[in-house]
Amino acid sequence: MTDRPASSAASAFTRCMPLDKLETKPGLKRILGPGSLIALGVGTTIGAGLFSLTGIAASENAGPAVVLAFMIAALACGFAGLCYSELASMIPIAGSAYTYAYVTLGELVAWVIGWDLVLEYAVGAATVAVSWSRYVVSLLDSWGLVLPPRFTASPFETVQMPDGSMTSGLVNLPAAAIIGLVSLILIRGISQSAQVNAVIVTIKLLIIAAFIGFGISYIHPSNYHPFIPPNDGTFGHFGFSGVMRAAGTIFFAYVGFDAVSTTAQETKNPARDMPIGILGSLLVCTLAYVCFSFVMTGLVNYKDMLGDAAPVATAINHTPFHWLQLAIKIGIICGFTSVLMGLLLGQSRVFFAMSRDGLLPPMFSKTHPRFQTPWLSNLFFMLITSILAAFLPISDLGHMTSIGTLLAFVLVCAGVMVLRRKAPNATRAFRVPGGDIIPVLGILSCGSVMLSLDKLTWIRLVVWLAIGMVIYLGYGRYQSKLARS
Repeated sequence: MTDRPASSAASAFTRCMPLDKLETKPGLKRILGPGSLIALGVGTTIGAGLFSLTGIAASENAGPAVVLAFMIAALACGFAGLCYSELASMIPIAGSAYTYAYVTLGELVAWVIGWDLVLEYAVGAATVAVSWSRYVVSLLDSWGLVLPPRFTASPFETVQMPDGSMTSGLVNLPAAAIIGLVSLILIRGISQSAQVNAVIVTIKLLIIAAFIGFGISYIHPSNYHPFIPPNDGTFGHFGFSGVMRAAGTIFFAYVGFDAVSTTAQETKNPARDMPIGILGSLLVCTLAYVCFSFVMTGLVNYKDMLGDAAPVATAINHTPFHWLQLAIKIGIICGFTSVLMGLLLGQSRVFFAMSRDGLLPPMFSKTHPRFQTPWLSNLFFMLITSILAAFLPISDLGHMTSIGTLLAFVLVCAGVMVLRRKAPNATRAFRVPGGDIIPVLGILSCGSVMLSLDKLTWIRLVVWLAIGMVIYLGYGRYQSKLARS
């Protein structure tokens, strides 16, 4: 057997999918409009992080200036969002950052980002399901409905029995159940999924609006002084450095809008609607975050939030509307549900695109004959994600979700610059203004946040990508449609 020349291997890694070769044949239903896309982006972005990260960033880093931190984080996400919008208007195909990288940066980078998105979507969905389970168990307990403790926690977690004794959990059934339910809704059809998501997002936004509307009358202006507390001599502890550190902390409250771009092949008019969905959801989330944090830091002094496990509950106690406690808990559960729906939807569409291009087995791109959804991909991730949520204490893997998202943002921003040089005359229904300025700012801002993550997160990413490379070198490199053509 003769050795393949080195140049052949190099070309396999760098070959790009030509714009005119993208597969656009029917397979998924094009029924989503701009309203559904904005709801999907808001649903996947606003989760329980709004209720927890705000207090942490205010008490440890920025004080009342956490409002500015939310604006700075939104600006960094806006750079990436603009780049996503330009590519989504040019490449109306399922797959999000994976497809964009395949067209602009080559097959190897496309595989890396596609495999990396598994971290963002699958691991993230499992983590969200575990958190959803905890809040539902807590809500049911408050209503006198007590679930068996050993069936609400993984074998690696300790639970308290009704008699006060401590023991290990067996399986987190609520977490597995919500993954199964959401997956079945997604298999049923994108139209039904969008309708369910719209209802959940509406409830969530109404509860956030209730907190803002009822709380604003009870703000104590003295809590805003000083608006930017003076630095205590340590970088990141108040002052301007504290505002920037807070922006890095709450940046992760914005990740999720990229799920909108995974549905490009199910959008009625992707060239027009994708930018509206991506940028519109970012705008809605930014307004919600800024107003929420402004009211919260006005109700409670930032110093009193330090070490407070439930700062929102403390803020509500400064008003006469204690019924908001229950509403916030319901809002958090709705938030987790819509995030879970967006993550599982995005994951199945990324694998659909990778399978369509031959990098993964054909089963992942088969659509249901009646519902026209990638149902085998949905079932596969329903099984994998529910097992992770049921048996592993994966809450510590949240940072893996963040680093996967940030890497996708960086590559999308780079892809805009590359494609402008490779296909300068291609039709762009939406174009990022200012030349390369915004893509470069997106790379710098998202890259700097990546560098702030801990060493263990980077090690996990490298190990995960190494596993992916084995699969690509053994299967995808030779089975891809570009290789066979």
